[in-house]
Amino acid sequence: MALKATVFKATLNIADMDRHYYEEHSLTIARHPSENDLRMMTRLAVFALNAEPQLNFTKGLSTDDEPDLWVKDYSNHIVHWIELGQPDEKRIRQASGRSDRVSIYCYSGQAAEIWWEQNRSTLQRFAELRVFNFDHEALQQLTDMAQRNMQLHCTIQDGELMVSDGEHSVTVTWQQWFPA
Repeated sequence: MALKATVFKATLNIADMDRHYYEEHSLTIARHPSENDLRMMTRLAVFALNAEPQLNFTKGLSTDDEPDLWVKDYSNHIVHWIELGQPDEKRIRQASGRSDRVSIYCYSGQAAEIWWEQNRSTLQRFAELRVFNFDHEALQQLTDMAQRNMQLHCTIQDGELMVSDGEHSVTVTWQQWFPA
């Protein structure tokens, strides 16, 4: 018998001072059986950083031809393809061919740095690509907020994401690796 996804509910109150975006998003997150709290909370952080009305979670890990998140326009065209982790060049090429923008958010510390060093020169040919690397330690602290029902306040200002659940507060930073 196959394991089913665990359903989480999150309300994100987003105040993005950098983009002047202020909204509340009620989200249902299906956590795949092979997904841990770190990856799920990273998905929430990435959602907050890219929030807009058409941004949605996809089937993610359970589907090879979809990213973790995407923005589609009203004609079903993929405007923004958002991946987490360290995808291979073939997947990035596929994403670049299917969407206007591609963003990759790395979150696994030293493994992400090794991946970037090995792939940096190859990936520079993708003009629509953006690659970011989260501070792994800060993301680890976010896992303390993982609950089946979450009420999170996200403030984005000066290139930092502060997430609070009323008891804990974590500031998450990242580097933009490409374009530099």
